[in-house]
Amino acid sequence: MLSAPMFHWIRQAMKPYFAVWRILTYIVAYIAWRKSYVKVSDEFEGIEHIHLMGIGGAGMSALALLLVGAGFTVDGCDLSRSDYTSKIEKLGIDCIMGHSPLHIEKFSPQLVVYSSAVNSQHEELLAARKRGIRTANRGLVLSWLFNASRGIGVAGTHGKTTTSSMIGLILEHAEYDPTLAVGAEVSDIGINARVGKSDFFVAEIDESDGSFEFFKPRVTAITNADWDHVNYFLTREDVISAFIRFAKGRKPNTPLVICAEDEGTQSLIKSLGNDPELVTCGWGKSWNWGAFDVAHKAGGGVVFSVACNGETLGKIELIVSGDHNILNALVACAATSSLGIPFETITETLRGFHGARHRLEKLGKKGGVQVIDDYAHHPTEIAASISAVRDTYPGHRLVVVFQPHRYTRTAVFYREIASALEAADLALLLPIYAAGEISQKITSEAIVDTIVADGYRSIFCNDEEDALSKLNALLSSGDILVTMGAGDVSHLGEVYLNRL
Repeated sequence: MLSAPMFHWIRQAMKPYFAVWRILTYIVAYIAWRKSYVKVSDEFEGIEHIHLMGIGGAGMSALALLLVGAGFTVDGCDLSRSDYTSKIEKLGIDCIMGHSPLHIEKFSPQLVVYSSAVNSQHEELLAARKRGIRTANRGLVLSWLFNASRGIGVAGTHGKTTTSSMIGLILEHAEYDPTLAVGAEVSDIGINARVGKSDFFVAEIDESDGSFEFFKPRVTAITNADWDHVNYFLTREDVISAFIRFAKGRKPNTPLVICAEDEGTQSLIKSLGNDPELVTCGWGKSWNWGAFDVAHKAGGGVVFSVACNGETLGKIELIVSGDHNILNALVACAATSSLGIPFETITETLRGFHGARHRLEKLGKKGGVQVIDDYAHHPTEIAASISAVRDTYPGHRLVVVFQPHRYTRTAVFYREIASALEAADLALLLPIYAAGEISQKITSEAIVDTIVADGYRSIFCNDEEDALSKLNALLSSGDILVTMGAGDVSHLGEVYLNRL
């Protein structure tokens, strides 16, 4: 056996070779990424270089990864850096901070793609059009990739990120090697997109700007159809009409999986008539896929039984919590089962599914306070997340710090948001996260006033520092703190843990 000094000498002598090995490993991984492929449609003819505006967002960074995998030269810009820009820069994608017409001269792309957060009349886009360069929004370009593949599309006002992540991982474990694009980082793969070597393509399809109607899935899944994005959909009827068009626009004679435990999807199902490919999901055994005998685990997770067409198949155990995730899992079961994947493979995959970032994500525990971050920003989502936390931590005091998202959404839903937050023991409200909208008269104090008028505790906070100060005075061991919203509120939980 080698003595300790001799072992140390050998390790020191080999260090340069280890460094070279790490570099070679990175090069091999990069080549493997580039050899993976995404099929493209004729809309990309003549295009080699693509510039992305808003590349630091979840959806746009995923598109960047897919376009690189399809063989395009990709670069982009955004107003600030993010976790996503850091990851895509490691693949050689150039990310510039800020938006400017000078980017068009610098990069000379054949296509400029912009996110929904970028005004379609932005001066950088106008400069591109003036030079005869094509421009398109993210949803349209993603559909060009998706429609050229065997697409499994997941739509819905809530739950589509989690459901599409579940489906993607099930296909991966079943060795279908799919391409995946979702709206958040999937904990199990550490990123929000992956490029597979097969023609299967799992995508979260966003209805917020109507672009989901560009997609023609081979397997269509709809988690729910609720009224949101009031800056685009003026009425609830507008939303249902859009989902009807989307469902009817799928590839002919292909499965349509719908979770029927939602008023919107029930209206959708009625409008579809006797669609022979319709597969329904919900509570009990009356649906095509049903969940029953539900048991929530203290500390996190849930177990439930599953029936298909009235026949009990077995149990599914999830690490993630909440009734909403049971319904998400049912949709994933139905969609992947339609591809011939065995129930045993589905249950095995879901048993190890850790969810997506900012979806009831446990950030840590300090001083006896458990800190959780959640993306919920719509009343339905807020209610579902609070219910899930209650089931996971029975008997604990629940404190929510909520950041409303968009003035338009807050103006329409502030009463419903207040009602949902009343299920917590205490709600702290941050100012509204504008998400690019022009300031309006509505403020977070409208939510606070509604909660207080109903006899519940609620406090308005001027900013993050004010919220942290109040939390330090209010929280005690055994409390559960949930930071909630679609803006930058998730930063608050991390700061709280680091400062404690």
